[in-house]
Amino acid sequence: MLASGLKVDAGNADRIGALIGTGMGGITTVGSEAQTLNARGASRISPFMVPMMLPDTAAGQVALHFGLRGPNLAVSAACASSTNAIGEAAEMIRRGAADVMLSGGAEAALTPLIMAGFANMGTLSTKSIDPHTASRPFDNERDGFVAAEGAAVLVLEDAAHATARGAQILGEVLGYGLSNDAFHMTAPASDGSSAARCMQLALLDAGLQAADIDYLNAHGTSTVLNDRMETLAIKKVFGAAAATLPVSSTKSMHGHLLGAAGALEACIALQAIVHGILPPTINYAHPDEHCDLDYVPNQARAATVRRAMSNSFGFGGHNACLILGSYLNGQT
Repeated sequence: MLASGLKVDAGNADRIGALIGTGMGGITTVGSEAQTLNARGASRISPFMVPMMLPDTAAGQVALHFGLRGPNLAVSAACASSTNAIGEAAEMIRRGAADVMLSGGAEAALTPLIMAGFANMGTLSTKSIDPHTASRPFDNERDGFVAAEGAAVLVLEDAAHATARGAQILGEVLGYGLSNDAFHMTAPASDGSSAARCMQLALLDAGLQAADIDYLNAHGTSTVLNDRMETLAIKKVFGAAAATLPVSSTKSMHGHLLGAAGALEACIALQAIVHGILPPTINYAHPDEHCDLDYVPNQARAATVRRAMSNSFGFGGHNACLILGSYLNGQT
């Protein structure tokens, strides 16, 4: 909010809303209150437990803090949650439901229960002795993701509204697509067809061709199944151009924020546009014959980025894709 220069008052609060994505909601509260129940009995459970555990509390808290009386909603679509949140918030502005939306994601789920669940599912990295090298998307030695937590929120605003108040506009949401695999609750569809369709829908929404994309921030979880599937999906969408498209997974550096991952990665993609720097995929040392794209290995790279795509895929077969672009004030 400070960076945006946005001021909320009685005259505009009804036109400013919040849409926050979270995969786990208040799972930390659930765990701690379950311990209290077992140790001290039902009478010691907090009367605030229920609102603290609900996924919609994240958006509600943002509204309470800033006094926002516009549209308010939570999105929960596993690891695609905050990408969906940004896309849906942009749609609200497009259809005139709000002038401004605070949108992104938040996740705080690093509890013993959740970590045990992920570990027993076989999705966490367990081989690496050094935690700094455990997340290695697209590398042949990858064996799972590194769980993380955090939050990222964008101020989305109608362009005319932002211009009128003299806001510094960093970029635009150009396109949004979503789909579902309808295949498996945890494993992605191996042929990448639904993920590819998601990207194609985002391109269609933006009125762009695949060749118009200068950088792709991959979901890139560092699991064997996801990284091969996503590589295949990118090839389906970009064809021969996939070989030269810069693709990186910043999860190699910040880990997997679960429901908040997409929002953070959208921010990173936006910064790639603003600063002309491609973030790398670090810990890339052993090529996988099934993952053979330009993953911007190990070192950031200077590049002109006018349009960037950001992918998020989640348990339940959820796929979401955003296309962000430099602000051209209506020009193409």
